[in-house]
Amino acid sequence: MNPDTVWTILLVEDNPGDVALFEEAVEVCRLPVRVHTVDHGLEALQFLRRQGPFADAPRPDMVVLDLNLPVMNGREVLAEMMADPQLQRMPVAVLSTSAIDQDACALCPPGRSLYFSKTDDFLRLQDIVRQIVDHAAAASR
Repeated sequence: MNPDTVWTILLVEDNPGDVALFEEAVEVCRLPVRVHTVDHGLEALQFLRRQGPFADAPRPDMVVLDLNLPVMNGREVLAEMMADPQLQRMPVAVLSTSAIDQDACALCPPGRSLYFSKTDDFLRLQDIVRQIVDHAAAASR
C-alpha cells in the first residue's frame, strides 16, 4: 500500500452509532482514509453518480454498504450499481447484521465484493476496516 495514498470510502449506513464506531475504528487504526457518509440507498446512488447535492463528491475507492436501509435498501443499491457501467466495477463491502445476507455479494463481479457481519467487538471491527482498506488498495491496481 502506497503510504501517500488517501483512500476514499463511501459508508452507506443509517445508524449513527454504527457510523461513529466505523469512523472511530478508522481513526484508531491510523488508516489513510477519508470517510463520506450517506444514510440511505438513494443518497448513495446520487453520491456515486455525482447528482444533486453530491455534484462535487469525490469518486470513492470503496463503498461500504449496509443492506437494511430506508428509502432504497442495499440490495437495490447493488442491483443499480451492477446495471450502471460507470459503477459496476467499484469495490463494495457489505456490512450487515445477518450472515444470511452474504448472498447479496453474488450481485457483484467476482473479486469486487466483501461481506462482513456487523459486530459489537471493537477489535474485530478494526480488523474489518483494515480488510476493507486493503481490498480497496488491491482493487485499484
